[in-house]
Amino acid sequence: MEKQEYTITLYTENSIGLIGRISTIFSRRKINIESLNTSPSEVEGIHRFTIVITEAEDVLRKLCRQLEKQIDILKAYYNTNDEVIWQEQALYKVPADVVNEKVYVERLLRQYGANVVVIRNDYIVFETAGHREEIDKLTEELTKYGLIEFVRGARIAIIKDSAGFHSKLVQFEAKEPSQEIVENEYLDKRDDVFTM
Repeated sequence: MEKQEYTITLYTENSIGLIGRISTIFSRRKINIESLNTSPSEVEGIHRFTIVITEAEDVLRKLCRQLEKQIDILKAYYNTNDEVIWQEQALYKVPADVVNEKVYVERLLRQYGANVVVIRNDYIVFETAGHREEIDKLTEELTKYGLIEFVRGARIAIIKDSAGFHSKLVQFEAKEPSQEIVENEYLDKRDDVFTM
């Protein structure tokens, strides 16, 4: 199978050491994480990891099954770029005199929807959000005008054809537990079951 870019979405409990266990699973399989973002989800107490990798789908399917075996990971999804709505955020620090003197730079920033975050005498900081290609193009253009500093945030993504993890959680919680008590058939056969 051919490798392509995928976005993995993990719904997890917020526990110490989870990010280390997740990265270990990737490193053992020699899979490079291109982007990693964590944030609270729409469900209180549940966090969302958004991970971008380039890999074949069969490898990704096995990886997601392995991730779901981790006790703190509730669900793992993977999607192609066409199946998600995604953005990356970027901050640019540009010399103030360049923005003030060069009309082209101002037009460029408007074209890419950049907003001013900080204005100082020596520099101006802009922020924008978009796809990686748009951010790369703006970065390339601003480099010609003395870009001082640039930083890009990790991908954030929403699955297009999903009702969200919250709806699945509500369905699960709505199911009534069985009224009948089920006895463990092996409870009195301990010596027969646990023998060497």
